[in-house]
Amino acid sequence: MISLTAVNRRKSVLVFLFALTYMISYITRINYGAIISEMEASTGMSKSVLSLSLTGSFITYGTGQIISGILGDRFSPKKLLSSGLALSVLMNIAVPFCRSAGLLVICWCINGFAQSFMWPPLVRLMTASFKGEAYKNATVKVSWGSSLGTIIIYIIAPLIISFAGWKWVFWFSAICGVAMIIVWNLLCPDGDAKIEKAAKATKNKSGLSLIFTPLMIAIMLSIVLQGMLRDGVATWMPSYISETYDLSSVISILTGVVLPIFSIICFQMTAFVHRVWIKNPLTCAGAMFALGSVSAITLYLFSGSSAVASVILSAILTASMHGVNLLLICMLPQYFQKYGNVSTVSGVLNSCTYIGSAASTYGIALISERFSWGVTSLVWFVIALVGTAICFVCAKPWKNKIGE
Repeated sequence: MISLTAVNRRKSVLVFLFALTYMISYITRINYGAIISEMEASTGMSKSVLSLSLTGSFITYGTGQIISGILGDRFSPKKLLSSGLALSVLMNIAVPFCRSAGLLVICWCINGFAQSFMWPPLVRLMTASFKGEAYKNATVKVSWGSSLGTIIIYIIAPLIISFAGWKWVFWFSAICGVAMIIVWNLLCPDGDAKIEKAAKATKNKSGLSLIFTPLMIAIMLSIVLQGMLRDGVATWMPSYISETYDLSSVISILTGVVLPIFSIICFQMTAFVHRVWIKNPLTCAGAMFALGSVSAITLYLFSGSSAVASVILSAILTASMHGVNLLLICMLPQYFQKYGNVSTVSGVLNSCTYIGSAASTYGIALISERFSWGVTSLVWFVIALVGTAICFVCAKPWKNKIGE
């Protein structure tokens, strides 16, 4: 008989493996956005032109999430994730060789699609490995991977740029991806047949139909708004700091480290508040949106006054959106487990994030170029305020439907 200690140790190893994999996926995905200000200075391309690659990757990532989610409920999550990461490695190797904006768009769009084969399979594996509170705790820890990956890129990228140039940021990411593929295939358990059998046994079309109710559509709209703020602010914050306070692109990229540090804190804070005080995920998400609203309007009122204050306020805004992401994308899919559609639901909900990401990444570039960063931060406030209202309105219907 396997001891309880051995079981707990095995689960801890799985959580570490999933978090590490998610971290490397972020390193191979957000590197472009992290160094876009340096690419702008080195290549002579404008923000709006370079942002087309990010916008395209968000579109392919969001579309791929749905495809990946459906496949993750039917095929081996382990193999799907491994294939996606391998394709992402190839695109990271190829980007520095792109001589035109068109080639950049093609490569990074393919990378976006490859990256979509990360999260839904991970959710499928987590729901098969953890139950109840254990699943929630595992989800929080695995979500740290995104913030840790961001921290690594924002620390390493300026160093690489200083010594070797921006192209080596992508090649460094590719090396990390190759190492992760090896580790993933060595350590990820071969439980694929068991997962596929369970999926087929519980498959129920009503699970899919539940996604497209008025309540879930409203929740998906709030996720779109969350994506607009989370990725839009994170992508352009270095440029905002650089242009507003006349700092070098290397220094402004380094300020991006603050964002994921705040995000990790917010992951823990959100999980604690949700577990102890606000058990309704929609009410809790509304509170996180409200926090984002306060930080956005404060950023607007004091824009240009202090670089440190602007970085901190931007960090609070993005961190609060990571809290919303944890609640609405990481926590909600478990309620669909009984229908056998966990991966599909996860893919659909996560795709909504990147609808917002695609719209805001290009939209923020246009607004900041044609108007000002002050107007841009005011737009962030309006988006957060609308998200707050939607979540609070949906809280009671969710409680009546789910019982939380």
